[in-house]
Amino acid sequence: MKKIITILLFLLVISKSFSQDLYDMNTIQTIEIVFAQSNWDALLDAEKAADNNYTEATSVTINGTIFNQVGVKYKGNSSYSANQTKNPFHIELDTYVDQDYQGYTDIKLANVMFDPSFVRETVAYNIVNQYMDAPEANYANVYVNGTLIGLYTNTESISKKFVNKHFNSNDNAFFSCSPPDGAGPQSTNLPNLAYLGTNSASYDDAYEIKSDDDTDPTVAVAHWDDLIELTNILNNDITNIETVLDVDMAIWMLAFDNVMVNLDSYIGQFKQNYYLYKDNNGQFKPVVWDLNMSFGTFAMTGESGGGPGPGGGGTLNTTTQKAQLDHLLHDTSSDFPLVSKLLTVPKYKRMYLAHFKTILTENISNSNYLTLANDYQAIIDASVLADANKFYTYTQFTGNINTDYNVGMLTASGLTNVMSARSSYLLAQSDFTTTQPTINNLGSSVAIPTIGDNITITANVTDTNDVFLGYRTDEAVPFIKVEMYDDGAHNDGAAGDNVYGVDVTIDDAYMQYYIYAENNNIGAFSPARAEYEFYTIDATYATLTVGDLVINEILASNDTGETDEEGEYEDWIELYNTTDATISLDNLYLSDDADDPLVYQFPAGTTLDADSYLIVWCDKDPEQGDFHADFKFSSGGETAILSYADGTILQNITFGEQTTDMAYARNPNGTGDFVIQTPTFGFNNETLSVDEVLFNNGLKYYPNPTSNYLEIENSNYAIESVEVFNLQGQQLYANKFSNENAITLDFTSFSKGLYMVVVNNISVLKIARN
Repeated sequence: MKKIITILLFLLVISKSFSQDLYDMNTIQTIEIVFAQSNWDALLDAEKAADNNYTEATSVTINGTIFNQVGVKYKGNSSYSANQTKNPFHIELDTYVDQDYQGYTDIKLANVMFDPSFVRETVAYNIVNQYMDAPEANYANVYVNGTLIGLYTNTESISKKFVNKHFNSNDNAFFSCSPPDGAGPQSTNLPNLAYLGTNSASYDDAYEIKSDDDTDPTVAVAHWDDLIELTNILNNDITNIETVLDVDMAIWMLAFDNVMVNLDSYIGQFKQNYYLYKDNNGQFKPVVWDLNMSFGTFAMTGESGGGPGPGGGGTLNTTTQKAQLDHLLHDTSSDFPLVSKLLTVPKYKRMYLAHFKTILTENISNSNYLTLANDYQAIIDASVLADANKFYTYTQFTGNINTDYNVGMLTASGLTNVMSARSSYLLAQSDFTTTQPTINNLGSSVAIPTIGDNITITANVTDTNDVFLGYRTDEAVPFIKVEMYDDGAHNDGAAGDNVYGVDVTIDDAYMQYYIYAENNNIGAFSPARAEYEFYTIDATYATLTVGDLVINEILASNDTGETDEEGEYEDWIELYNTTDATISLDNLYLSDDADDPLVYQFPAGTTLDADSYLIVWCDKDPEQGDFHADFKFSSGGETAILSYADGTILQNITFGEQTTDMAYARNPNGTGDFVIQTPTFGFNNETLSVDEVLFNNGLKYYPNPTSNYLEIENSNYAIESVEVFNLQGQQLYANKFSNENAITLDFTSFSKGLYMVVVNNISVLKIARN
């Protein structure tokens, strides 16, 4: 989910965060695993070597909360070894029992094998989360059967829960872009997004499908086809790439990996460690993963040759070479089409340089990364000391901030050694010394517009050739990009005065937007972190006065009454315009839940004439039409709420247990109290006389179902006639009475089934004979 920046009084500050206690950076989590077997390590090793299935733990306790019957297994490739005590874990709370911790079911714990500093992963995730949707990460002390195994990094799983939280769905194409069997020097099938033809078998050694539905194989086929379409358009039809890829998010990922010298990623030899999820707009969203070798630990770029310079060389053997990694690494390499194909488009290259410079100046050249590293080391200092199974000494832990250490066949460069030199190197490159557009004095012609208004967005922009506005009125959809003008014809002031303007229509309660400008060399965004951050203009709307539109009638149990367009007997609610003018229902909502009042929104443009009625079917079948709400009423009693999104309530009606095929209606129509009466679907509720209404309200009948006799009573009104019909409309019984307030009907001669009993030609009772 995105964040919102405010710059002027008319802009609303909203900061959206999904941080929960499990990933609170200031708290080291405590995770205790208990296995019934003392040889648990050998069992997990055996599963890792075979099918890598989960082993059942008797319990897992997270910060004092106990979960029984939990799936646990070892994870990782190069970080795992059967010969070491401290292996990475994947804990799945719901393998055997439906349970979660603060909404999370999968816990991913990394053993910090290649990072003496213990902070590469957490600092890198902090930085990438400033620019795109990414996992959260912190630390956990992990115990097994009462013994401390060590301090782990605790990273949020990129699961269906993750994509649902960030991308508003979880049932579309979803891929882990790392080879399912792991990547190595001899790997030839790598997830580089090359187009390999239309056969999914050509891709399945490089990508792991996460959206596979075993109950419907056609789902997997369709999702593989989605990935293949992405690779085809990327490689062969780049002009249409935004139809299948969130290009801005992809550019953020590529820029982040390069700035951070994070080569165990798409831009490294194995072209891996990212996810792709296709959102409901048809765009794949990339998500970074596995940042433990950022800050230059992984050294292989995947290019031929050695040493720094154009292309970056094949292996970066020294910290100096890492610091001088080419910021345009792979821009001409066919083996890295996500880089080379995007950067062949001049606009995308200028966007890339703008994003790159933002990350560089906000986190590297100002030493923010170092501040984070020092802060995080202070948090975990005691836990690192207590970790008897860590792969490096405490001296190396504190020293790796400034000192290089060997980690196996790799070198974990001192963070300041690589990043300080990298900042100096990059800021001296012509792509970053060139004059960048400046954007300021953003404004709106209307501070708080009314929905439906046309407004002008303006900005003062210098050193630019072109300026664009990106905007949307629904945060779940892509931004619309339109050009802004400095021609004096777009409410922008005088032509050539560096004030750019464009008109847009506000058609919802808010508009999110950003400005992008570019010259021949580089682009610039405002806010700098767009599209992940943006400005917001809040709009208002004309609201109805309480009493202008009322809930007039409710049928909460419809068995034999009116039917909808599909011929179905459904619950319904009737609204009535009490005024003598046509009214608008724009921005109004209906609901049956006070905690979720925005369940059903009336279609934009809905109006209701004076003294007129509108029926909304409450059937949970919104696909059947505009006036089908996604909720049903309970005949046992419920609430009906008519309100605006800002919390203004026009009606809040609570009703008790309802009688089947009888309405809960205002009488007198539109203004009276609610009574139980025969439905008057779309008509004046007073078509029934007051006596008829009162008769219905006083009527009692029992038992229903009945085996033999039905008792009918009305202490306030006389029962004058009774008729019984079967469902075919045949009259089975008829009788008239005089001054009777209670009668008994004999059902013993009727066969089992349903019957309609009509009392006084007013009330229709549906009676079951069993």
